[in-house]
Amino acid sequence: MPTSLQFQRSSTAAESANHHNKQLQKMSLTLGMADVPEHVELSHTHVVEPSQCFSVVVQDVNAPASTVWSILSRFEHPQAYKHFVRSCHVAAGDGREVGSVREVRVVSGLPAAFSLERLEIMDEDRRVMSFSVVGGDHRLQNYRSVTTVHESPDSKKKTRVVESYVVDVPSGNDKDETCSFADTIVRCNLQSLAKLAENPPRIS
Repeated sequence: MPTSLQFQRSSTAAESANHHNKQLQKMSLTLGMADVPEHVELSHTHVVEPSQCFSVVVQDVNAPASTVWSILSRFEHPQAYKHFVRSCHVAAGDGREVGSVREVRVVSGLPAAFSLERLEIMDEDRRVMSFSVVGGDHRLQNYRSVTTVHESPDSKKKTRVVESYVVDVPSGNDKDETCSFADTIVRCNLQSLAKLAENPPRIS
């Protein structure tokens, strides 16, 4: 049987946990967006802490969803379209299974050197991929993104890519600065993805 002191510690811990849970917000980042399928909205629902910021970036692509997904889903080869990535090495797993970890080295000139990223979701049927940053030398601590690919309501030959993320706000920065930095990277990546899908390299 616990002593009164142990019981009080447990109660204090429980009160602290309850207070923390009240501060957490579960948010759908695509709520209110037009032509977003239900599974897409559910995929972009994140738990956000007060010390974090979040955003969502949308990219339309003039290419079939299958083509876009074939590029995006290569967790082991992000440098195919992410121009900030210099190299990638799969440190754990096979790069396809959930739990795989990749070590990404970035190009010089960025305020970063490398990033360790864990594959959280790989849903081939619904075309949903998610990864979280679990280590490295960079500003994006506790970063987690979800990317979905679905056919445009206008045409099966057009695709909409939606990427949402949640990330810690570093000390000395505010939420707007942090999101602006992350948005720039995500937007550049998705624009490069679109160009590659729309203009695939010719095989001679």
